[in-house]
Amino acid sequence: MRGILHMLVSVACYGAAVVGLVYLIGFVAACPALPAHVDKGLDAPLGTALAIDVALIALFAIQHSIMARPGFKAGWTRIVPPPVERAAYCLATALVLLALFAFWHPIGGTVWSVENPALRAAIWAIFGLGWAMVFLASFLINHFELFGLAQGWRSLRGTEAQSPRFREPFLYKFVRHPIYTGLLLGLWATPDMTGSHLLLAAGFSVYIFVGLRYEERDLVATFGEVYVSYQRRVGAVIPGVGRKG
Repeated sequence: MRGILHMLVSVACYGAAVVGLVYLIGFVAACPALPAHVDKGLDAPLGTALAIDVALIALFAIQHSIMARPGFKAGWTRIVPPPVERAAYCLATALVLLALFAFWHPIGGTVWSVENPALRAAIWAIFGLGWAMVFLASFLINHFELFGLAQGWRSLRGTEAQSPRFREPFLYKFVRHPIYTGLLLGLWATPDMTGSHLLLAAGFSVYIFVGLRYEERDLVATFGEVYVSYQRRVGAVIPGVGRKG
């Protein structure tokens, strides 16, 4: 019965996380069909809007980073069953994104706007490539483990997880963190960069590069010299850039 419950929780949290991620893509793209996006939301004076938006980005960064650290997981799994720990993390991420979507305050202004149709199409292609990389990279390293479904499935079947094994599938041969590479492309590739979009892209980029340092530390602790050698050979988010000699 416990295994069934863990699986149901994992599926529900997975659904919430996927919906949140898909909405984020539309939010960043300023999709006009959405009720709120990076350039459409609540109104407030500039100072108030900036403070709220920065707080929302910080909330996402804090949740996404702290809940991923081994020390937090050790304490958290005393409250939450280990098979749904990752699912709970994904649900928390979805809820934080929901807060960002609901309380985002556009700040207006235009940083750049590309008029040439061919160039606009090329930029949108890069945008699409970035988000495609996010999904592809997640499947290359085990999408269902990353989103908590595999843990629920193992609980349902009564099996144990295998020991982590270091691999370098496809995109990971070119950059150590292709998910972050894809996110950066998806955040910055826009033909119409507004003040709101710039704030969101810059805030998430700061989170990515700060979080990357902690993630690398955890990976070294997990894989040891194998990962240290990988750091020397492969760039962090840009091929050849960020290698640690």
